[in-house]
Amino acid sequence: MSAFTPNATKEAASVEITSLGTWISLHTASPGTTGANEATGGSPAYAREQTTWTAGGSDGVVAGSQVTIDLAAGTYTHFGVWTAETGGTYTDGGTITSTVLGAQGQIKVTPTHTQS
Repeated sequence: MSAFTPNATKEAASVEITSLGTWISLHTASPGTTGANEATGGSPAYAREQTTWTAGGSDGVVAGSQVTIDLAAGTYTHFGVWTAETGGTYTDGGTITSTVLGAQGQIKVTPTHTQS
């Protein structure tokens, strides 16, 4: 029986984790382990957007397609990954470059998951 290389194992784990959720949210502070601090409001109304995850090389990194999210004025610091467009289960998240919107606007996010 051949052994998995560490990178192949990382890649398999990353692919499995990203298969749990495809809906991307934005947050005004750390979402923690529950998806807290999710954005609200705006016109058009804030909504999660769906990404498509694509595995790359055997390095444990899986990238999602870029999503554009409409947001109310505010400061946004994190993204989240969910199992559903509304409600659902929070599965993962990470930081984005802190972005301040002085008025209604959009933020583009290209989510990634890195398994270390």
